[in-house]
Amino acid sequence: MKVEYVEESSVRKSLSFEIEPEVVEKEIETHARDYARKVKLPGFRPGKIPTEVIKRRFREAVLGEAAESIVNRVVFDELEGRGLRPLASPKVEDLKIDENQPMTFRAVFETLPLVEMPEYRGLEVTAKRPEVKDEDVDGELDKMRDEAARYDAVEDRPAREGDHVVLDVKFASAEGKPRHDENVLVEVGAQDNHRDLNAGLVGMAPGETKQVRLVQEEAQVSPPKAERAVEYTVTLKAVKTKVVPAADDEFAKDLGEFASLAELRDAVRKRLQAAEDRRADREAKSALVEALVAKANFEVPEALVERHMSARTENAARGLALQGIDPSKLGMDWRQYRDTQREESVKAAKADILLDEIARREGIEALDAELDAEVARFAKETVRKQMEEEGELSALRARIREEKTLDLLKANARLDFE
Repeated sequence: MKVEYVEESSVRKSLSFEIEPEVVEKEIETHARDYARKVKLPGFRPGKIPTEVIKRRFREAVLGEAAESIVNRVVFDELEGRGLRPLASPKVEDLKIDENQPMTFRAVFETLPLVEMPEYRGLEVTAKRPEVKDEDVDGELDKMRDEAARYDAVEDRPAREGDHVVLDVKFASAEGKPRHDENVLVEVGAQDNHRDLNAGLVGMAPGETKQVRLVQEEAQVSPPKAERAVEYTVTLKAVKTKVVPAADDEFAKDLGEFASLAELRDAVRKRLQAAEDRRADREAKSALVEALVAKANFEVPEALVERHMSARTENAARGLALQGIDPSKLGMDWRQYRDTQREESVKAAKADILLDEIARREGIEALDAELDAEVARFAKETVRKQMEEEGELSALRARIREEKTLDLLKANARLDFE
C-alpha cells in the first residue's frame, strides 16, 4: 500500500492511497461470496451461485461494498498511526476500483489549526456596571401588585373604558373553521386591542350580544395593502373593575414571606441585583471573547463552522416551535437563513478553538465536584447516569471548563465601566 500525506492548508489535509491489486481482489471475492449466500437467482440453488456470476450480475454493488470495507480499514489505521485527529469523518474523493487493478482514492479531512495564541491576559473591554435603581424595584413591585390584583363585579352600569369584561367570543379562524372561546378577560380600551373592538365594548351590559367587525391590514407586495375583515360575535357575561393592592406592609404580609414593605423591597432589590450581576458577567465575558477573537488570525475548519451554522438554525426553528409556530409552514427559506449565520459562526468556531487552547495552557479542567454540583441543579443520581450514557455529561463538562476559562480572562482583564 502506498500513502501520501498532504497538508493542503493549515486545517485541510489529505491522504492519497494506492491499494495493491491482490488486496482489492481478495476483498471483492469476499463480498461476492457474501452475495452468493444471500441472493437468489433462477437456475441456481441457494448458496451455490458461482462468484463469477455474482460479480457480473451485481458488479456495482460488490465493488462498492469492497471499496467501502477497504476505505474504512486503511483510513482509520493510517490516521491512528500518524496521530491525526479529524474533526469529522474524512470525505472520500477520486475513488477508482476494478478487478485486478490497484484501488486509488483520496481521504480529505480537517484538523484543528496550530494556533499562534494572542496575549489573552489584560484584555481591555468596556462593560456596563451592574446597578439596580429605585425605579427598577418600584417597577418590579408594580408587577407583583398587578399579579395580586382582584376583579370586583360591577352590576349597576354598562362597561366603560378601563373596565375588564368577561366575554364569550365566536368567529371564523384564518382557515375558515368556526371558533368559540369562553370566559375571555379583556381590558376595555387597552392599547393592544383593536380600536374597533374597544369601541364595540364600550356601553355593553352583562348578557348583551353584539356583532363586531374588525378590519385588519395585511402588508403585501402587490397590492401594497390588503384588508381582511373578521366578524366576531361577542357576548358580555360580566363587567369587572380591577383593584390593585396598595404598596404597603399589608401587601407584603399577604405574600406570606415578609413582615413589612421595607423587607419586601430589600428582597426584590437583592433578586434584581443578582440578575443584574449575571447579566453584567455574561456581557463582560462576551465582550472579552470578541476582543480575543479580533486579535487572533488563523484559518477556521469548515466542519466547526458548519456545526455552529446548523446549531443556530436549529435553535431558531426550535424557538418558533416553542411559541406554537410551525417552522415548516412559515414560508421561510431556512437554507438562506443558515447561510446568513456564517459570519457569526466563524467567530464562534474561532472562539471555541481559542478558549480550548487557553484552558489547555492554563491546565483548566472541570472537576468532578463541579460537575456533580451542576448536575444537582437539574436532577438526582439517576439522571446523571442517563446524561453520561447519552453523552450529555461530556458536553456539560466542556461548558464548565469553558466558563472557568472565561472567568480567568475576566479576572485578568481591564474592564472600563461606563
